[in-house]
Amino acid sequence: MDFRDLGRRRLGRTEMPVSPIGLGGAHLGRVEGERFDERQAVATVHRALELGVNLIDTSPMYGPSERFIGVALREWQAAGGRREDLVISSKSGFVERGVMDYSAEWTRRSIQRSLARLGTDYLDVALVHDPSDLDPVTAPGGALEALEEMNATGTIRAIGLGVRNQPLHLRAVRSGHFDVSLTHCDFNLIDRSAAEELLPAAVEHDVGVLNGAAVMLGLLSGDDPRAAAPGLGGFASPQRMARAVAFWEWAQERGVSLLAVNLQFCLRERRIASTLVGARNPTEIDADIAAVTAELPADTWDDLRAVGAG
Repeated sequence: MDFRDLGRRRLGRTEMPVSPIGLGGAHLGRVEGERFDERQAVATVHRALELGVNLIDTSPMYGPSERFIGVALREWQAAGGRREDLVISSKSGFVERGVMDYSAEWTRRSIQRSLARLGTDYLDVALVHDPSDLDPVTAPGGALEALEEMNATGTIRAIGLGVRNQPLHLRAVRSGHFDVSLTHCDFNLIDRSAAEELLPAAVEHDVGVLNGAAVMLGLLSGDDPRAAAPGLGGFASPQRMARAVAFWEWAQERGVSLLAVNLQFCLRERRIASTLVGARNPTEIDADIAAVTAELPADTWDDLRAVGAG
């Protein structure tokens, strides 16, 4: 199957058509540790676009990610690509390491800086990034005030929230002020908590859902999750590790790719518009798209139910 055969999905009431897999920019061009390679990042973006990915998500928090994407987009457009065919998402709130600001003043400044780095006149989606409370965001003089102003002028096309906290997502969805929810580590083989309340609420209010970190920081990448665990600290809890290892062993016994099973499991959930994959290089985006389009045994999903998913 060709990835393009999977078509596009509607991003809630924004009506934007997005590819069911999007490119996440958190590790774009990462070589080792905190080192990044611009040409590797640009090649990764180009490869994703060539394969049919049209959604790219980034943030000022992700090091040089916005700048790398901007270089890639300029080159892509110079070669005939059209900006209007893409959905570009970035975030506001981050000031510098350890410092976040959810004021209207900073939000305006942050979005303008993102636009300059990305080399675009508008953002398709502007997400408020990782607030611990929505009160500073929605209060007079808060980020939402600035985002709604920019939405009215066309500087941004949709307003969203990017955070893991499910109660905050529910509050945002039900408020009527947010068009998109980007949750992460909450819908995959290990953790399906987004399906409990967020996905039903998003459908009710016609909010588009983006599914981030679906490989659970490497636990569901297809390699033995025990190799990834030492670098994940408390995230690799005994409960997560037990489930990750069980799924990995299940995949090994059946000779299937755990990455393929996990990503296709995510795509089977039609209430999710797009699942984001955080590729560092072209090889990784190739592997992700190959996993999504791989043919799996017909009994895969029935088999999965026996180990707690499906």
